[in-house]
Amino acid sequence: MTKNTKDKIFETALDLFSQKGYSAVSIREITRTVGIKESSLYNHFKNKEQILESILTHFRTDFSKTMPPLEALDEILNNSTTDAFFKAGHRNFKTYMENVHAQKMWRVLQVEQFREPMARDIILNDFFQSTIDFLEIVFKKLIEMKRIKPVDPRLLAVEYQYPAFSLLAEYNILKFDGKDTTEVERRLDQHIDFFLEMVKVPQE
Repeated sequence: MTKNTKDKIFETALDLFSQKGYSAVSIREITRTVGIKESSLYNHFKNKEQILESILTHFRTDFSKTMPPLEALDEILNNSTTDAFFKAGHRNFKTYMENVHAQKMWRVLQVEQFREPMARDIILNDFFQSTIDFLEIVFKKLIEMKRIKPVDPRLLAVEYQYPAFSLLAEYNILKFDGKDTTEVERRLDQHIDFFLEMVKVPQE
């Protein structure tokens, strides 16, 4: 019962924060929507800030699962082509971003990034930095395997991922407005194909 109430508070706050922003939502609105007394909320969360912190922590944990573990990377790369590896990664990430729960969390993160230090830290370190770090390792391994051209792997990671970050931002805005995302998804597919065509060695 207690866990169920806490989950309802979490989900309600996530929904309201993602629609209106943290500052525009009151404890009273959260508890009214859940259908509990204000005093009941404090049995589960110290304050509204702790609810937001819980949401951001959940996003951080979920996002970390979108990339394969480093200890499995060699096996994955050895058992797939370069194209298949990147397209599988794209499909996995797209599946994650199509999840309504993930979309709401992403919107909260975007809205709160200039107000909440933890949101900035997640965007800068978990989202940008960790993704680039991971891709740098991938490209370094692919260069050692002679499957892509010997270019600075850090530069390759940046050149590959930053257009994808921009397209993802556009995708999320379109999703929020209920608009068609077919074109932005097509451009993302084209970006992956074009990039890999430019960096792969001819024999693969």
